[in-house]
Amino acid sequence: MSAEAQLRALQISLPPAPPKGGIYKPVVIVGNIAYLSGHGPYLDDGGMIRGRVGEDLDLAEGNAAARQTGLAMLATLQKELGSLDRIKRVIKLLGMVNAMPEFTDHPKVINGCSELFAQVWGEENGIGARSAVGMGSLPGNIAVEIEGIFELHP
Repeated sequence: MSAEAQLRALQISLPPAPPKGGIYKPVVIVGNIAYLSGHGPYLDDGGMIRGRVGEDLDLAEGNAAARQTGLAMLATLQKELGSLDRIKRVIKLLGMVNAMPEFTDHPKVINGCSELFAQVWGEENGIGARSAVGMGSLPGNIAVEIEGIFELHP
């Protein structure tokens, strides 16, 4: 099933693609590789999920913020590429968690995004290499920032 059809089957609606927050391109394509700039947990109403995991947010809320970030990433990819069906597979994600120094479950937070992508493209193509790290802060005190690299169909 195509990614677009899978979104419909899962009854997943995407937020609007987030507006740019600086001087950068949301997506850069080199050959058949799409590099997606860092995204935060952008909401339908234009807000963001904010706070530090382990202080303002618990693990489940951090995981939900990563899933929301994944939705925002999909919205940007759809807008910039015209269709998510152009994506062949996830190559790599870098997930950054706004966390307390004592918090150590960064991968469990970023799983929120990885699980979403596995639903959209299947485990074979939706799960790629990944890093999940903690940060002392993120822009605007957002809970999570994730960037990605995707292979496009020829």
